Amino acid sequence: MSVAIEALCVGLPRPFNGAELSAIDKRPVAGKVMIRSFGLEGDMVADMKHHGGADMAVHHYPFDHYAGWSEWLGGHELLSRPAAFGENIHAAGLVETDVHIGDRFQLGNALLEISQPRKPCWKIEHWFGRKGMVARIIKQHNCGWYYRVLQEGEAEAGDVLERVETGHTGWTVGRLFSRLYDPAHKGSRNEWAEIASLERLSAELREKARSALQN
Repeated sequence: MSVAIEALCVGLPRPFNGAELSAIDKRPVAGKVMIRSFGLEGDMVADMKHHGGADMAVHHYPFDHYAGWSEWLGGHELLSRPAAFGENIHAAGLVETDVHIGDRFQLGNALLEISQPRKPCWKIEHWFGRKGMVARIIKQHNCGWYYRVLQEGEAEAGDVLERVETGHTGWTVGRLFSRLYDPAHKGSRNEWAEIASLERLSAELREKARSALQN
């Protein structure tokens, strides 16, 4: 499975909500960009507690969801350009039911591995100026995902993102997100045990699963 990258996007922290900073406002990079273990060069996060780190180095949000969002929002200017959801990788052709935790992708000469779904937060609603977006993401599981960087390298828009290895086949990003965050699809004890054992899942979410088993 492979898709062409339409844009690689970066952003720096900017004033967002009073004293709050955010780097959600990302823009396409012209030419090649280096993908480091911490993410794309020129990209930064504002909230180090909830974003960034090796397991959240590169964010991918499917362009496939933009049309549905446009219909739900009644149109929005942010959806007319890449990275409306603060993603680093802007591409169509892969959604949460297509990819698994631990899938490995070649992009340029970088090697990426899916580490976890993206948990939505209030900043998306503030950015779009619309309440209810987080609830819609939780219900529809159109969350996007993060990669860790296994091999640093360069890439640019137009390069192919190619899956070179399938990870935990029973756990698509969509299924895992639903068990973690959607009350309508709450995970069973057996599922929590499976999640806790997913070697390529981020340490934080494996720990969340272990905690669920103790309750």
